[in-house]
This record gives sequence, C-alpha cells and structure tokens, in this order.
Amino acid sequence: MALSITDLKKGTLFQWEGEPFRVVDYKQKVMGRGGSIVNVRIKSLLPGGKVLDKTFKGNEQLKPADITGQGVEYLYSDGANFFFMNQKSFEQFEVPADLIGDSAGFIKEGDEVQLQFFDGRPISLELPKNVPLKVTYTENAVKGDTSSSITKDATLETGLTIRVPAFIKQGDVVSVDTTTGAYRERVKG
Repeated sequence: MALSITDLKKGTLFQWEGEPFRVVDYKQKVMGRGGSIVNVRIKSLLPGGKVLDKTFKGNEQLKPADITGQGVEYLYSDGANFFFMNQKSFEQFEVPADLIGDSAGFIKEGDEVQLQFFDGRPISLELPKNVPLKVTYTENAVKGDTSSSITKDATLETGLTIRVPAFIKQGDVVSVDTTTGAYRERVKG
C-alpha cells in the first residue's frame, strides 16, 4: 500500500529512491484547489544517516519502508565487525563496525539488542534507553568530597568513559543513558 504525502507524520518510515528514511519534522501547506505541499525533514536509516529537507507536492505516492527488527544477542567483535545471533533460529549476523558506531560503548557480550533490517540486510542497532555497566576504573573520592555535584571520570567495562558523581567506586554498576551517554544512577546490587 502506497503512502500519500499527508501520511508523512513525524516518525513515519518510508522508502524514497530505494533508501529507507524516517520523518524527523513535518509541515503541511494547503494551496486551495492546487492541493497541498508537504515540507519534511527526513533522516536516512542507512549508515551515515544523511538528513535532507524535501518537498512533496499534491498526489505524489511513496512506498512504505520495509524495516524489520529482530531481537539478537551480541556475541563478540573482531575490531572490523560485530557478530550477533538470533536466539530462536541461531542465525548469525556480521555487522560492520562503522554501522555500530558509538553504540559499541553501550553493549557487552551476551546483551540482547534489536537489529534493524532493510531488504534483508542489517542497517542499524536499536539500544534500550538505559544500560547497566560496571565501573572498571575510577579515582577514589577525597574524604569529605562526596557531594553529588562533584563529578569524576569513570571507565566502564565496555571501554566507555563517562562522568559520574564522586561517590561512585570501582566495581559499582551504573545505569547509563544510551542517547546521551550520561550517568543516570547507581544500580543497587
């Protein structure tokens, strides 16, 4: 089923020139008898994720993007590629490191994540909103300097370095926001 230009609301996935896009921003202008014009800001779902401003007119039809998601387990990385496995079918997927990008700092072996596919090939990794990660190194707090407004660097088990409050110690597990890479809270163990 084709999409009309008025279906392009924020978050809609569609295919244009053979590439999957997500609508980031949407503005419609009605032109009386001439129909309407829709101005959208769209982001490519392919690696590189270019952002474009596009205008669609009148009765243009667009194809919905056939994006599917699979729950997979992260197995390991060899530096150039990341390897995932579907827990039900045991099918394995090799994903180039540049496609994983900064998400690598939020996943560790054995984690369950969503892998997004377009035309049968992996295009992106969808992380949970927050992930628990163990602090592998941080400086000890200076006695009396443990207010939550003072922060310090902490290296996590994935190699990611974030700012944490002074009371966080090596061995603590912290919750990290995967969108911003910011410390959220200490996870009670």
